Amino acid sequence: MTGGSPPAAPAAARAERQPPVGQGARPYELAWFGCDLKTGGIIEDLRALRPTGAISRKLGASTTSSFELTLAGAPADWEAATDEGRTMLVAVDTVTDLPLWAGIVLTREGGSSGTVQIGAATPETYLDRRYTADQVLIQRDGADVITALMTAPLTAGPRFVMDAPPLGRRFDFQAQDGDDRTVLSAMQELMGMAGGPEWTVDVAWADPSHTGFVLPVRVRTAIGAQSAQPEGTFDFPGCVSSYTLHESYEAGKGATVVQARGEGEGVGRLTSAVYSVDDLLRGGWPRWIYRFTPATGITDPAQLNAHAASALAGMKTGTRTWSVEAVASRAPRLGRDWALGDTVRIAVDHSPRHPRGADVVARAWSWELDPASDRVRPILVED
Repeated sequence: MTGGSPPAAPAAARAERQPPVGQGARPYELAWFGCDLKTGGIIEDLRALRPTGAISRKLGASTTSSFELTLAGAPADWEAATDEGRTMLVAVDTVTDLPLWAGIVLTREGGSSGTVQIGAATPETYLDRRYTADQVLIQRDGADVITALMTAPLTAGPRFVMDAPPLGRRFDFQAQDGDDRTVLSAMQELMGMAGGPEWTVDVAWADPSHTGFVLPVRVRTAIGAQSAQPEGTFDFPGCVSSYTLHESYEAGKGATVVQARGEGEGVGRLTSAVYSVDDLLRGGWPRWIYRFTPATGITDPAQLNAHAASALAGMKTGTRTWSVEAVASRAPRLGRDWALGDTVRIAVDHSPRHPRGADVVARAWSWELDPASDRVRPILVED
């Protein structure tokens, strides 16, 4: 399905606010549906299905989860609803009625036990099983490049719909079918360029009658809602039970000089320009040099330059990442108050690491939700 208007993005849905953060807090109860992968139609309500751990999502990447289906409580058509390669599982928050997670069923195991074990991966995994074919995209809007790369998955694939308005930034991208470049690797490469478009695959109701789901491929300059004063706050002490701030200047996480290299060896090896943080170097920082090969099959120096510039922008003073574990029923509600890519506030009153407190804004680059233990774990990255 490629035509028609895509469903409202989660950020738009959150604009129609339900109860404010912290009011009417309720534990997460997820309704699980087994759906046809190509049409998105619901096959069965899988009330006997339970995740055996957390479900998770990550910007521009696939994640996996495991499930257990109790056969004594399974519906009659449970096999058709969990058939590997042909179905997907969808979780809906029963409080907000918002779909939170979708996963394509890849494995199923059962026998003499009264349960069946199921493995699923978020829809991005399908993009790693389709290939770019020949692509020569010169000075095209980033959204157009992603849409062109999605040509194959939109044909005879899951029910993807494109949500890719023009971004106003142009890129060059080339690939040959003989390079065996998957669509996922190509889209991740584009996202890694300086100013490259961010993307994610959401899940949404397909129609008002809730008979099935679609998978919007959302493309933006930056996914999510970014605000210097976000409404969603993870506070410690408060809804946050524990947190860790990871600060790193390791190779690949910190550098003042960056150069991207193509494949090959010797003088003929394709190489980007040298990118450096001159103001930091003049201010007394040492030269920390990072050389890397961003992807296979790159033959365009402009692509290497874009990767080098992007890498330097993210590494010049190192990385600061917050790993937060919060009580899900007390924290800002996922899907309603915040979502993947959104900025949220971390407010620490005091802790051994921050005796005088801390108050920062960071982006949710990924999340894990474990309804059984009432825990939500966002990974928050400071810009």
